[in-house]
Amino acid sequence: MSGYRAPYPVPGVIWASLPLPSLLIGPDDAILEVNPEAETFLNASSRSLAGHPAFDRLSIDAPMQEVLARARANQSGLNINDVDVTGGDRPPVQCNIHVAPLQDNPEVILLILSPRELADRLGRSMGVKSAAKSAIGMAEMLAHEIKNPLAGISGAAQLLSMGLTPEDQELTDLIVEETRRIVKLLEQVEQFGNLRPPERRAVNIHDALDRARKSAQVGFASQMTIIESYDPSLPPTWVDPDQLMQVFLNLIKNAAEAAGRGGGTIRLRTFYDLSLRVRGKDGKQAALPLNVEIIDDGPGIPPDIAGEIFEPFVSGRENGTGLGLALVSKIISDHDGWITVDSVPGRTVFRLSLPMAPKEKRKDL
Repeated sequence: MSGYRAPYPVPGVIWASLPLPSLLIGPDDAILEVNPEAETFLNASSRSLAGHPAFDRLSIDAPMQEVLARARANQSGLNINDVDVTGGDRPPVQCNIHVAPLQDNPEVILLILSPRELADRLGRSMGVKSAAKSAIGMAEMLAHEIKNPLAGISGAAQLLSMGLTPEDQELTDLIVEETRRIVKLLEQVEQFGNLRPPERRAVNIHDALDRARKSAQVGFASQMTIIESYDPSLPPTWVDPDQLMQVFLNLIKNAAEAAGRGGGTIRLRTFYDLSLRVRGKDGKQAALPLNVEIIDDGPGIPPDIAGEIFEPFVSGRENGTGLGLALVSKIISDHDGWITVDSVPGRTVFRLSLPMAPKEKRKDL
């Protein structure tokens, strides 16, 4: 048991009023304090939990010691979505998790659990995910039939506009514009639902980033300043190159759209970090040492959707479809990778952690 105590008292009223299970974890990863919601979640009192290793009493299906070490090292918070958490004698509960170092004592970590069962009661239910998947499946089946008549409607409106007054042409232009928007949405839904299994090979991350940057700068990111901060020593990753390119383009586009018409700065950063390990589909721990960050200086992700930003149809933009980040998350998951986001006004960081290519596969690079 640890004898470490927080150097200042936790504000009692605020701490007790937090509606989510929350823990303060010391530099040795021992529990310092838990709030009443955490006591209920863990079925144990604060006094009985204090000083015990946090992850002896709280089982989380994620590499939490590495996550906490990263939060301390980078002095920034991290969100982890849709992981199973077990405490006390209760069965696993799917949660979103937020970890962040305290400003006054950065070695102390605040860990907040957001059980999805609680999100149900607050109106952000797990049914959103299943309903979204059902909607995607339905749209896949109907997309072809819907797109054909939409093309006819758009063509008819364009023909009608030839003999109309300017005032009436505004209406036909609106019809054409809206039909094109619907077609684009259906194409995105088809793309999301029909993503093929990755065809992996050894890929140089920087080559893929450069291709994505050049493509973005002659198109949707032409008003942005893009800064590269690369670790040239990174070994190749083990991915599908086309799908990795799609991930980079989606994230850069997301950053550019966050900035708006006034432009802004996007920073592309790569680095090596051997601390992160995740459990693969075979149950074994696997390292994800190759890290890519796409950083923008936009307004940040609205707090009310920050925990669900990778869900289908969740978007922080007025006309967003909510499929771009969901597609990114799906691709990274299919590659046994890891994606996190840390967002405050003026700085949003999407971090991808990817596996190295096996040594025998790197000979062609």
